[in-house]
Amino acid sequence: MSGKVLMVQGTMSSVGKSLLVAALCRIFKQDGWRVAPFKAQNMALNSYVTRDGREIGRAQAMQAAAAGIDVTVEMNPVLIKPEADSFAQIVVMGRPWARQSARDYFDRRQELWATVTGALDSLRAQYDLVIIEGAGSPVELNLRRGDLVNMAIAAYADAPVLLAGDIDRGGIFAQLLGTLMLLDPSERARVRGLIVNKFRGDIDLFADGVTILEQRGAVPVLGVVPFIRDLQIADEDSVALDERQDGAAKQADAGLPIQGLDIVVIRLPHISNFDDFDPLRAEAGVKVRFVDHPADLGYPDLIIVPGTKTTVADLAWMGERGLAQRIVALVAEGVPVLGICGGYQMLGVAINDPLHVESDQDAVEGLRLLPLVTTFAATKQTLRAEARVLADYGLFAGIGALAISGYEIHMGDTAPLREMAPFLQITKRGDQSTSETDGTISADGRVVGTYLHGLFDNDGLRHAILRELATRKGLAWTPAASRFDREAAYEQLAATVRASLDLKRLQAIVMRGD
Repeated sequence: MSGKVLMVQGTMSSVGKSLLVAALCRIFKQDGWRVAPFKAQNMALNSYVTRDGREIGRAQAMQAAAAGIDVTVEMNPVLIKPEADSFAQIVVMGRPWARQSARDYFDRRQELWATVTGALDSLRAQYDLVIIEGAGSPVELNLRRGDLVNMAIAAYADAPVLLAGDIDRGGIFAQLLGTLMLLDPSERARVRGLIVNKFRGDIDLFADGVTILEQRGAVPVLGVVPFIRDLQIADEDSVALDERQDGAAKQADAGLPIQGLDIVVIRLPHISNFDDFDPLRAEAGVKVRFVDHPADLGYPDLIIVPGTKTTVADLAWMGERGLAQRIVALVAEGVPVLGICGGYQMLGVAINDPLHVESDQDAVEGLRLLPLVTTFAATKQTLRAEARVLADYGLFAGIGALAISGYEIHMGDTAPLREMAPFLQITKRGDQSTSETDGTISADGRVVGTYLHGLFDNDGLRHAILRELATRKGLAWTPAASRFDREAAYEQLAATVRASLDLKRLQAIVMRGD
């Protein structure tokens, strides 16, 4: 017997669909359901590796965690990873399928319908309930032909739909009522409830708004969900970084000294897996700033060059902006730098692309902070990994042979031009034991690169780095009770949404389609 389905669509991108799906996954899990998330097609640079080494959208991994299950590739069968010049890498069932222009993908995407529906059918065979997330808006009228992710998948699954709007952006009536108006009658009949999301202030003051929506839309409002501050849950889209500029960023903009440790992450145009740094942001006394201009760098305690989908293009962007030159100058003055994945590749002498995997250039010059050369290859490596830290000096002084874990998502290999100290020894990739090394650390321990994402999820490594940075700055820093607790965040999210929605009516929608 197939599991039941419920779909969450939005009036536009970034209205909070991913978090609402995560909240519903946790709520139904708490109520005894075996529940799984599903998004047919995801466009995101934040991705994650499944246990069998497949790549999917990070949001579905987050939602699976909220549901208390391990993530599988069926939860996001199509992942679009945008690149420069209107191209994207299309990942299908966790493996690269094609590199295409938007026009070419639009023309070919119906080829993936059987894959998408097969993945959904597989989940419904395993779970009591599958909560489906839409993408963007279901009424982008010029894009409806060949729809894989909104009303077409709702019709295939005969799924009741909840339509969410973002009141924080304004225009909530135009968002929700306008979307209902533009839906075809058969599509509109699928919408069983409206959700007003991200409300700030006294919700009682919106009682008239609820009445207006219900009268004009002829659809019940299931609830008004408040804006949740400082929620430690991975975001899907780098748009969320605009909302993360906290007091530290404002201090830096004003030229004021930043209290505590100041860590800068370069905000690359195609930054990927920026949730790598959420554990740092959650530490007391640590400020993480995402910076895209050299004037905003200041003199931080650590610079991180993060992952990117387009290493060559983002490296060129850093050079054009003067960021590359300023980073090199700061390293010469003693500021340490850590490169992760694409950021690691940038730290080297050169990046070779003989097969034009990523660009039309055969080779480009790197930042020359480490004597390394990267050569892109056609095969992408996507694996979970376990490792131990080999470095015991510089940023990692006193860390010993600490065991850590993470995941790799990269195309290409990086090799030293002369003998260099490796950063990590990989002890396990996927299910296979190994003794390969990863990453490089300079002789003075100030320049480090690695392919391993998820470094800062490892408490011992994170605390060792912060302790060393504090020592260099003359501060006394000891780990406090970390504010980074994803389980607690899922519980907080679920409690807030549970208190905001009409759960009795929602249960009826799921059970009977009411």
